[in-house]
Amino acid sequence: MTKAIYPGSFDPITLGHLDIIGRIAPLFSELTVVVANSRRKQYLFSLEERVGLIRENLSRLPNVRIDKCDGLITDYAAASGANVMVRGLRAVADFEYEFAMANMNRHLKDSIETMIVFTKPEYSFVASTMVKEVAYYGGDLTKLVPQNVSEALRLKMEMTKR
Repeated sequence: MTKAIYPGSFDPITLGHLDIIGRIAPLFSELTVVVANSRRKQYLFSLEERVGLIRENLSRLPNVRIDKCDGLITDYAAASGANVMVRGLRAVADFEYEFAMANMNRHLKDSIETMIVFTKPEYSFVASTMVKEVAYYGGDLTKLVPQNVSEALRLKMEMTKR
C-alpha cells in the first residue's frame, strides 16, 4: 500500500491543483491533500475555509483524504505513513524552489521521496497569488478556479473592499 501526500497552502485551490490531484490519485492507494497553515504567512481564506473549498471538489475521488498541518510537512508525512510527497511544477521558474525544498525534505526525513508532477500547459501560469489579484479586480476566473472557489473569492473580495 503506497500512501502519498500532496501538501500546499491552497489559498485558494486552483484548477491546476485539482488537475494534479486527479492525475496522481490513481497512482496511490491513498492520497492525502495536506493543507499547510504556516504561522509566518497571511492567508486570504482561513484554514477551515480552505479545507472546505477543497473538500467540495474532491468528493468524487474515493482514495483522497483532506487533512491539515501546521508543522513540518516531513513530520506529518512520517506520522501518517506516507512515503511519497507530491509537488507540482508549473514552469522552469518553480524548479529551483522545488529542488531546494525536495533536498531539505530529504535532509529532514530521507525515507520520504519527492515526486514532481508537471502541470498541464493550460495551467502553467495559474498561481493562487495571481488568482487573488484577478479576483480583486473582478476578472474572469472561469478557467482558473472551480465554481465554488470563484464564488468564495467574489464574496471575500467584497468584504475586503469595504
